[in-house]
Amino acid sequence: MGLASRRNRRSGYKHNDSFTLWNEDVTWSDQLDLNLYGSHPFYMDVRSGGAAHGVLLLNSNGMDILYGGSHVTYKVIGGVLDFYFFAGPSPLAVVDQYTQLIGRPAPMPYWSFGFHQSRYGYKNVADLVGVVAGYAKAKIPLDAIWSDIDYMDNYQDFTLDPVNYPSKQLRPFVDRLHNNGQKYVVTVHPAIKRQAAPHEDLFLKRNGANLVGEAWPGEVYFLDFMNPRSTEYWARKISEFRRTIPVDGLWCDIKEPSNFKDWQPLNALDDPPYRINNSGFHLPINYRTVPASTVHYNNVTEYDAHNLFGLLQTQATHAGLLRDTKRRPFVLTRSTFVGSGRYAAHWTGNNDARWDELARSINTILNFGLLGIPMMGADICGFNGNTTQELCSRWIQLGAFYPFARAHAEKTTLRRELYVWESTARSAKKALEMRYRLLPYIYTLMYEAHTTGAPIVRPLFFSYPHDNNTYGVDRQFMLGRAVLVSPVLEPGAKTVDAYFPAGRWFNLYNQSVALTMKAGKRVTLPAPADLANAYLAGGNILLLQQAGLTTSAARQGDLHLLVALAENGTASGELFLDDGDSPEMGGVGGNWTLVRFSCDREESKGTITTKVSSHVVRNSYAPTRAQVIDKVVIMGLQSPPKSFTIYVNNVELKAAHTMSRTSGVFSVSGMALAIGDKFEIKLVMSH
Repeated sequence: MGLASRRNRRSGYKHNDSFTLWNEDVTWSDQLDLNLYGSHPFYMDVRSGGAAHGVLLLNSNGMDILYGGSHVTYKVIGGVLDFYFFAGPSPLAVVDQYTQLIGRPAPMPYWSFGFHQSRYGYKNVADLVGVVAGYAKAKIPLDAIWSDIDYMDNYQDFTLDPVNYPSKQLRPFVDRLHNNGQKYVVTVHPAIKRQAAPHEDLFLKRNGANLVGEAWPGEVYFLDFMNPRSTEYWARKISEFRRTIPVDGLWCDIKEPSNFKDWQPLNALDDPPYRINNSGFHLPINYRTVPASTVHYNNVTEYDAHNLFGLLQTQATHAGLLRDTKRRPFVLTRSTFVGSGRYAAHWTGNNDARWDELARSINTILNFGLLGIPMMGADICGFNGNTTQELCSRWIQLGAFYPFARAHAEKTTLRRELYVWESTARSAKKALEMRYRLLPYIYTLMYEAHTTGAPIVRPLFFSYPHDNNTYGVDRQFMLGRAVLVSPVLEPGAKTVDAYFPAGRWFNLYNQSVALTMKAGKRVTLPAPADLANAYLAGGNILLLQQAGLTTSAARQGDLHLLVALAENGTASGELFLDDGDSPEMGGVGGNWTLVRFSCDREESKGTITTKVSSHVVRNSYAPTRAQVIDKVVIMGLQSPPKSFTIYVNNVELKAAHTMSRTSGVFSVSGMALAIGDKFEIKLVMSH
């Protein structure tokens, strides 16, 4: 599987495929297999039987890459040939080795795993107030509301429109959000209005003077984030703006960098003798961006550094937020390069409200998980064009399983907040209820990503590398190693064709229904109008929490331990907990809890004992909270037993507690087990 930053029609590649790496501001999405917003000269090769390795060409220059089936050809227009090889031998081992080199994915704040609503075209503060109220009235979860360039005064960073977004209205609104456990995020751009630019040496140069380009504010200078003075200026502006409006995150957009002005070639850098296939038509590399002959700090040319621009602004934004808030930064970036995942989340960019775009969001998110950027999503319900009720309903059913779940739309489109249509609201409530219940598991996957590079959303072959049939699956995905998601991707669908690898599979919504596969097999599943199919793989233990309308509210309730037994009666899982806000995640001396769970089965003289145990690796955070494990559900037992007894820490649990046993599912509630305390639960059954 080769990887590059583009919108692909598939997850694997075929003979004579080509890739162009040159970051570009793309405003349309109907053209496939073109260079997009980022460049990642990395690929993973998975051979029959599961052996995997990876290759990185660490080079920031423009290039064409040709895949010839048994070989790869690089046509690079500059720099050095600096190759790194990652021996694997498994896909997870490759991303572990790769992210050891480029940097582990940044930990994301807990609130960022909630649902986000954005739109280009929220015309004033009252519009934002109405959207937040609409979600509350519909009882659909909402953790963050976003502002695109609408909030700005004449499209200038860190300013407020004095008529539509005055601070006297916006600040009380943001304060109310914070009081309700919700957040506010705004966009920023790298171009500074020429007339408002400070008289400092902060900007890109051409012919010895500040480069004058065109962007949303009109004539602009472009900040040079290679210049330490520019990063200091950026951090200062972030801090000053947050004194007025205490935003919780920053969205770095159009930083390829985007430019609306055409340029005449100044020298051979602007028009090199080999033209890469820019935009699919071999367009000049100056197209819609700053000229390649532009000069950065220390005389580094844009020709060499173009693909680094977005990464450099991302680093500066992450550092500025961290310095000002002393909390875990949340940065969303469009433009990326190798290592961007150390600082930011990413989304797929300007997509269309179309069914094929819904399907393509899966392989794009899978690709970026392999590139060390696990916090990924696509604009739910589509950005460009008018969505439909059915498409939007199906998109939130899928989008609720994206690591980063945000709805965003262009200002000329029909309003599509999740409460607008009744059927979409129904889908949203069910899908987001499951997402918020799964957040302890998803957040634990963030910890795994931060410490090992493992993607949050993964191709099936990550968990089943020996099953060759999983290699081309890009209409399904795994959430971690435990949850298989098989969404509806076509209009009018009544069924879904899904591939299940060998093993036991339990319906996540209806825990009494199970599939057992002796070998991998395609299965026709029903396609309910308001749900995506989600199955839990046998052999896994998940912690589920109560649903809530915000992540902070959901964290207050009790937890449920969900044990899905493999055929041999075993299962395992883990839980990571911290405050979700501290800069470090699992660092030495930090305040966090890690618990590993296991389940084993013993048979002796007509009895079967299923033992669920916890092993506390570290417990410096859980004691500060009142959360307990209230309920334990074990799925996949031999049923029905003649009799059973439950022991908790070797003490028999009396019948005063609620118990049930149907279809191989056994549940017991009223447990009140402290998360950070070691425990052992024994279910002894006689048959």
